[in-house]
Amino acid sequence: MIQLYKMAWRDLGRNRRRTFFSMLALAVGVALLLFMAAFIAGDMRDALQTSIKLQSGHVQVRAASYDEDKTSLAWEDLIEDPDALAAQIAARPEVQVATPRLYATGIVAAGDTSTGVRIVGIDPGSAASAPFRDGMVSGDYLTADDRGGLLMGRTLADKLRLKPGDTINLLANTSNGDVDQQDFVIRGIYSTGTPGYDESTIFLPLAKAQAISRAENHASLLFILLKNQDQTDAVAAALQGPAYQVKTYIQLNPLLNEFEQYASVMMYVFYLIVLGITVTVIVNTLVMSVFERTREIGILSAMGMRGGRIMAMFFAESSLLAVGGIVMGIVLGSLLSAYVQKYGIFIGDFGMTGILIGERIHAYLTVKDIVTLTVMTFVITLVAALYPARLAAKMEPVEALHSGK
Repeated sequence: MIQLYKMAWRDLGRNRRRTFFSMLALAVGVALLLFMAAFIAGDMRDALQTSIKLQSGHVQVRAASYDEDKTSLAWEDLIEDPDALAAQIAARPEVQVATPRLYATGIVAAGDTSTGVRIVGIDPGSAASAPFRDGMVSGDYLTADDRGGLLMGRTLADKLRLKPGDTINLLANTSNGDVDQQDFVIRGIYSTGTPGYDESTIFLPLAKAQAISRAENHASLLFILLKNQDQTDAVAAALQGPAYQVKTYIQLNPLLNEFEQYASVMMYVFYLIVLGITVTVIVNTLVMSVFERTREIGILSAMGMRGGRIMAMFFAESSLLAVGGIVMGIVLGSLLSAYVQKYGIFIGDFGMTGILIGERIHAYLTVKDIVTLTVMTFVITLVAALYPARLAAKMEPVEALHSGK
């Protein structure tokens, strides 16, 4: 076996330029696929973490009859005395924070312009509200006792041409099915880096949201963040009870999970397509090598080298090309992925229904993707060498000696 690889190394060195460009072609294909895998993984990872941070939490506790799609404010669909239940859950060692939130639908009217929004009542001082507090762009943050102010997303404020200190009229649905309205002052403008979310969400202190929606001492759900994401299922199981429904972030982001599975399948298809195109360069290199070494192959056959060993020699050449191309590709792909992981790619306001996508997408290269692509590339390259190897092995010694170089 060692002798075969020595011969393969010597044969590849005969035309170093062609060998280098064959490896380079394979390396570019591997690098491109690694970057695409890292880009998709980073997109899914960022979207999931953004959803957990802004919308779903790791776990949510709701009233048994609560229907998120209807944004029900009927008291029987809400959690009564949510602060007491939140304090009880927050006392668990796995829980980082548990806080009540109230959701309602409404319309913001500013001058002749109006738009639908989602009203979220929050505890401004809670650690779960940090993304909005830390994301303040201008103006002041909310206080728990503020009865006339709200926070507005930068995307929505730009759309309505509003700034801190401006007054808007807010219409909100109520628990008895009516609509209430009140003038509010925009205390501040926030940005979460997720334009789709910022355009549709305004924040009120929980007490004020309960008052305008007539929900009194009720909340839509308890928003729970954990110290360790891996404990989600265990915590959810511990909180289960007949009076409440408990949802995990996986259950609350079904579209994201379905899209991730679909993307994984498509990536394997794309692997095969790109690698199939790339390895044609390897096939071409080996076929040219066969015709350039026809006389040499004839001499080896005449000396007693069997067809299987001749095939093995070409498989050895193919494996060396594969190793060189894979190593170069992993280096190039890893460097590109590391750059995009650090700085991201700005995509702006690219919204997708059911998925929160930020302004920037960061790559995330995993060991699994590297191993998967390495194995696939190596196997496909060896399979591609089958034709030139068989071509060389089937040569008749007499004919080979009287033709070729």
